[in-house]
Amino acid sequence: HVQLVESGGGSVEAGGSLSLSCAASGSIGCMGWFRQAPGKEREGVASINTRGSTNYTDSVKGRFTISKDNAKNTLYLEMNNLKPEDTAMYYCAAAAGREIPAAQILSAKAYDAWGQGTQVTVS
Repeated sequence: HVQLVESGGGSVEAGGSLSLSCAASGSIGCMGWFRQAPGKEREGVASINTRGSTNYTDSVKGRFTISKDNAKNTLYLEMNNLKPEDTAMYYCAAAAGREIPAAQILSAKAYDAWGQGTQVTVS
């Protein structure tokens, strides 16, 4: 049974930085960060597979970095040069004990487990 607990987030001015963490337990495969703004669909932000390969949605490339500490079973998202359009609830997600095909890597439907979410607000 996979459990995910996020921390971090908060409020920051445009151009600032924030970091998110996600502590995971259970059999973890591919992991990712998603976000959902009010009235919008959940959007894949970044993903990392068990080999450390990463993917990003175009709007965050060069600004966000996803990483994972396998010893601590913790996923991170470093967010720099934040913009107001980055404002959303951010969710950690994991596929239980498996990888996700590349074509689905940023699709919410491909993930089995979700954290509770943490708010990021950029003004």
